[in-house]
Amino acid sequence: MIDVEAATRRLIADVWNARREESAYELVGPQCPGLGGAGPEATLAWHRERRAAFPDLRYKIVDVVAAGQRVAVHWRAAGTHAGQFGPVPPTGQVVSYSGASFLRFDDAGRIVDVWSCNELFQLLTQLGVEMLPPAAAGLNETGA
Repeated sequence: MIDVEAATRRLIADVWNARREESAYELVGPQCPGLGGAGPEATLAWHRERRAAFPDLRYKIVDVVAAGQRVAVHWRAAGTHAGQFGPVPPTGQVVSYSGASFLRFDDAGRIVDVWSCNELFQLLTQLGVEMLPPAAAGLNETGA
């Protein structure tokens, strides 16, 4: 049986932090969802896009729970906003945020499914993005 916790730690160390893209081809299965498609190349596309915005982005593992072919990893990330991030132009701001990723592995030890959630609101706030709720339909400026 594959050590899915070790594979997850390798994914974060090699692909997320060290930019060893060749490791993605060993760790990510062809059906694993990513940016604009599936497989290792789609996974790398997501990381390339994030790295374009935060070139020095580093992830630290806070906690890992593995059971069978599934892993949950709580992580913390920090980096400098030096490139375009969605509609936000570079600010030079150092940001720190956390999230969790949930991975499922196949029998060969490759990631076949991943789902992540992160503190995007916190990240955008650190970049100075002001987020206002949409105005309710039918209400005027006074709320009546």
